[in-house]
Amino acid sequence: MTIDIRKITGNIGGRVSGVDIAEPLDAETVIALREALNAHKALVFDEVNLDDEGQQAFVRHFGDVTTAHPTVPSVDGVPNVLPVDSERGRAANHWHTDVTFVLNPPQASTLRSITVPPYGGETLIADSAAAYRDLPEPLRVLADALWAEHTNDDDYAVPAETIDEEQAAARARFTSIKYRTVHPVVRVHPLTGERGLFIGGFAQRIVGLSVGESRKLLDLLQSYVTRPENLLRHRWSENQLVLFDNRITQHYAVDNYDGLPRRLHRVTIAGDVPVGIEGKESYAIEGDAAHYTSVAA
Repeated sequence: MTIDIRKITGNIGGRVSGVDIAEPLDAETVIALREALNAHKALVFDEVNLDDEGQQAFVRHFGDVTTAHPTVPSVDGVPNVLPVDSERGRAANHWHTDVTFVLNPPQASTLRSITVPPYGGETLIADSAAAYRDLPEPLRVLADALWAEHTNDDDYAVPAETIDEEQAAARARFTSIKYRTVHPVVRVHPLTGERGLFIGGFAQRIVGLSVGESRKLLDLLQSYVTRPENLLRHRWSENQLVLFDNRITQHYAVDNYDGLPRRLHRVTIAGDVPVGIEGKESYAIEGDAAHYTSVAA
């Protein structure tokens, strides 16, 4: 088969055709898709013929499958699939990289459309390598030296006083196991050697700085991640799958669909322990994620 990959934007995104990801893939095809992911950071597959098992089978071409989430329940009877469902809340409408509060976050994530609203509900995906390249030299030098604590035990979505009992229960479930992990602010991609800003919504404090100082600095760095030039704005249609490199992107689910039904299924690929520019690895302070993910070599 001949794989065709067309750029969606200058910095991020490739639309893939010429491959049926519902079928077993040979080694050459998997290598080609991995190289495309390295280059484009996010790949869009249209008109896929996948169910939950098929999505998992596709993901396994790239590594071990994680369970759905360290604390959030999976799809009933399918322990490796996370429902991203409007009826379960909109906690994803903040910029984040998936599950960075554990020692080895997923290397990549897949989202498959199940139910799409007639309008809105896009997923924004940001290229954090382009963001790093955009930094003025003094900020790059500073960012290279920083480490940040990531945690799931934080009000990252909405203030506690604005949520109802159901939302409070969901928050309690999300934080039922507390995780705190320190990652480099600038992560080196293990396959490409690119440097990217590894921050997002779970990064709450810069090591050595106060919470207030940390917030100002993280907000400044984050503003480079979310520049329009660095974004792919993906408008969902039925039977699509998006594969994105979780090591060098952030994403955001846009809540602009008036509460209409929207459901995606997420399957993630076990990742490696992040490494900074000096070769030092991330380290955990609190929380064991062994039930959630293996560690990729």
